[in-house]
Amino acid sequence: MADHAHNLRADAVAGRPFGVITRGTTNHNRLRRCDRWLAYHPEISSLLRMTDAPLALDVGYGASFTTTVEWARWLRTVNPNVRVTGLEINPERVLPPRDGVNFELGGFELRNYRPQLVRAFNVLRQYDVDQVPAAWESVTSRLAPGGFFVEGTCDELGRRSTWILLDANGPKTLTLAWDPFDVETPSQLAERLPKVLIHRNVPGEPIYELLQAADAAWAQAAGWAPHGPRIRWREARKLMIAQGVALHPIRRRIRDCVLTVDWDVVAPAG
Repeated sequence: MADHAHNLRADAVAGRPFGVITRGTTNHNRLRRCDRWLAYHPEISSLLRMTDAPLALDVGYGASFTTTVEWARWLRTVNPNVRVTGLEINPERVLPPRDGVNFELGGFELRNYRPQLVRAFNVLRQYDVDQVPAAWESVTSRLAPGGFFVEGTCDELGRRSTWILLDANGPKTLTLAWDPFDVETPSQLAERLPKVLIHRNVPGEPIYELLQAADAAWAQAAGWAPHGPRIRWREARKLMIAQGVALHPIRRRIRDCVLTVDWDVVAPAG
């Protein structure tokens, strides 16, 4: 595993596409929860608006243009001049331009672009965990000033999603987002945690404690169940905050259940 990570870093230094070929599966609207979240994130939307023609790169978009084109539509609600390019390490998946989106051969080396925003979803989940830091560093070191990188995972239909937001200094936040009608308890998101956390969901680890706190609050809010899972989760969030869990505020009415915390809250022990 260590040799594999070293080879990936060597590829980046040599200018070759940095990464490994993944399964490439996708579905329409699979990443919609993260797309919505990014479009309304105050720092990200501000950066996109303040830049004349911001560049967004979708790393490892897979065997279809679908989710990259959908992402472009969301980003252009913030700034219609956003340029979106999908990067794929598999040459057979490089597609002709479509709907104002370009597709090129590339990976975590970003083809030496300096983007304002980078997304890599369901990519590092298929890597070894010891490869994650090199991939993160490769991207964050190439961001434009003030840029962001979102790295995440979701299920096949996008009903359960998790992602980490990073900047040039490293990880900033973790977000869990799910379809209120698809999840019985918040801890069911554990199977879709990003690679760096998925094996950390054990007693003594911060991510485990967070998911346990979310489940406990969800159980306490059971009296709100007749009003629907969205209302119940709203009350569960209030309970978590009252118990000292530092959840980020939700600034607008949303359909999803969402939980965002600073990275320090869930960073792996040790």
